[in-house]
Amino acid sequence: MIWKHKSTAVLGLALFFAIILFVQMAMFLVNILFGPLELFNIFNFCVSLFEKGTFAYYATLLFVSAYIFYTVFLVCKKIVQQILVLHSFQNKIQLLMNKDKSKQLNQIFNRKNDDIVVINHNDPLAFTFGFSNPVIVLSTTLIEMLDSKELEAVIYHETSHQRYYDGIKVFILQMISESIWYIPLTRWSYQNYRIMIELVADEYAINRMGSELGLGSALLKLIKKQLKVNSNLTPAIVHFADSTIDYRLQQLINPQQSIPVKVETRTIVISLNVFILILLLLVIA
Repeated sequence: MIWKHKSTAVLGLALFFAIILFVQMAMFLVNILFGPLELFNIFNFCVSLFEKGTFAYYATLLFVSAYIFYTVFLVCKKIVQQILVLHSFQNKIQLLMNKDKSKQLNQIFNRKNDDIVVINHNDPLAFTFGFSNPVIVLSTTLIEMLDSKELEAVIYHETSHQRYYDGIKVFILQMISESIWYIPLTRWSYQNYRIMIELVADEYAINRMGSELGLGSALLKLIKKQLKVNSNLTPAIVHFADSTIDYRLQQLINPQQSIPVKVETRTIVISLNVFILILLLLVIA
């Protein structure tokens, strides 16, 4: 699976930057709250460049502290916000759940964990929902609209999101891109990872079905419905028909065609300059 390897590399790129910076931030906070650490910390080093007791020293200390506490606040806010969204959405799903249809589909597709949930809804919906135990949610309208092969392809597509825990990965990348925005490659990783996981899911469905006909037909039917979904507010929900649908159709029509996931030169330059600066400070120290 070519796109699976590519998506893993993109995820790893963002995590690489995030782990280095977040570990340094954590060390700085521990240094402030519990006393000095012997390990080098880039933020402490920046503060130490100025003579203690001077205006520049306290201004730098205030700026660095404010930045780190703001980053921690932003991450905590996103986590709490997402937990509330998950809870609210879960309640809505329970209210809309069609138990008979759900039981029927789980039996037809031999889902041992009963992880397909059918909801009564007028829109053709198909998405994977949740972090630790993701479930596949389908609307009654979607089931009525698709034939058996199309529905099977959609379920296999969503099974890929479920199997690889794409919801929590997208959420983590969104947090990283918003908290360390000054490294543009993290934003690029988040945007392109969303495209790649859909292509991975399509590959998974095609391999299980043995043909791209069911998947392509389902996508075209959803395009005709002109369904628009905002996934940015709820990364825990990975939709079948999201904003990546154009790329997916291109890939279905011409699998040999390259999807435009290239990085802008400016993005690379800014990200590398920031990272090189961090490395230089580590070497100087």
